[in-house]
Amino acid sequence: MVTISLCMIVKDEEAVLKRCLESAKEIADEMIVVDTGSRDQTREIAEKEGARVYQFPWIDDFAAARNFSFSQAVMDYCLWLDADDVLLPEDRRRLQKLKESLEPGVDMVMMKYNTAFDSQGKPIFSYYRERLIRNFRGYRWMGAVHEVIPPQGKVIHSTIAVTHQKMGKGDPDRNLRIFEKLLREGKTLDPRQRFYYARELFYHERYEGAAEELLNFLQSGQGWVENEIEACRQLSQCYRKLGREREVLPALLKSLEYDIPRAEVCCDIGFYFMERERYRQAAYWYQTAASCEREDQSGGFVLPDCYDYIPYLQLCVCYDRMGDYITASMYNEKAGKCKPDSEAYLANKTYFERRLEL
Repeated sequence: MVTISLCMIVKDEEAVLKRCLESAKEIADEMIVVDTGSRDQTREIAEKEGARVYQFPWIDDFAAARNFSFSQAVMDYCLWLDADDVLLPEDRRRLQKLKESLEPGVDMVMMKYNTAFDSQGKPIFSYYRERLIRNFRGYRWMGAVHEVIPPQGKVIHSTIAVTHQKMGKGDPDRNLRIFEKLLREGKTLDPRQRFYYARELFYHERYEGAAEELLNFLQSGQGWVENEIEACRQLSQCYRKLGREREVLPALLKSLEYDIPRAEVCCDIGFYFMERERYRQAAYWYQTAASCEREDQSGGFVLPDCYDYIPYLQLCVCYDRMGDYITASMYNEKAGKCKPDSEAYLANKTYFERRLEL
C-alpha cells in the first residue's frame, strides 16, 4: 500500500481548517500545513489535529507556497487540499481503497473537483485536477495564481471527488491584484495565466479589458483547447454585458473551430435564439446539447445540467411557445427525471395538466 502526505497552504482558516483535516486524516500518513501569515487560530488548530506546521512568507505566489509544502513531504504521494475543501465519507472510503490498490508506477491521479451545487447538493460545476502526485519525481507547481502541475508521466483518472465547501467571500480581489502586480513588474503572462487574468477582469465587471485579453488569448493560438472553448463562451458574455449583441453569436460559434460542440456552448447558443423568440432555432441547439456526450476527463469546466436538465427544460418552453404542448410536456417530464424536486418542473407539470385537459 502506498503512503500519502497531505499538503496544504493556509492563511486565517480557523473557520474551516478543522473540518478539512478531520475529513482527510484517516487517509493521510502525515499532514503538512504551511501557514503563510495567519493572525487567527489557524496554526493552533492544525497542531491540535496532528499536522506538522511550517511558516512560509507570503510572496503573492501560490506555486511557490505549494512547492514549499511538497518539499516537506516524505511519503510516496502528495495529496493537496485547500482549507475549504473536504473529502465526503463516500469519497474518503473510495480514496482509501485506491490507496490500498494503487500501482506504484502511477505518477498522477486526476480527481474530480466539485465546486458548485444545486439546492439538493448535486454538483452543477466540476472539473478534473491533478490531486495525487507522486513524490520525489521533480514535479513543480507553476503559476503565481491558478497554479498547476501539468499532467505528465503515467496519469490515471478517478471519479473520486474533492468537494469545495467555501464559507464566506474571502478576498475577492486577491487574484486580480496578483496578476496586475505581475504586469506592473513587466512579467509576461503565459497563455494559461492570460486566460485566467481575463476571467478575473470579467468577474470584476471590467468587460472591455476582459474581452481584449480573451481575444489576445485566442489569437495567440497557444492555449489549451478546453480553455479556448471556454474563452469563446466568456467572450460572448463580455459582448452581452457591453451591449454588443451582434458579436455574441459569432463568439460562441468560434468555439466550433476548436472541437465538436460542447453542451455548455449549445445551451448558450440556444439561449441566444430563445431571447429573440426564434424558438425553432433555439430548440435545435438545445436538442444538440442534450445529445452531447459528457467528457469529464477532458479537464475542461463541466456544467452537468447542460447535458440534460437545462436543455430539456428549455425545450419544454420552446415547444410550448410553438404551440406543441404534447412535445413540450414530454420534455418537461424528461427534465423531471433529472431533478424530480425542481420547482420549475413541478410548476410546468401543473400547467400542462391543465393545458392538455383543455
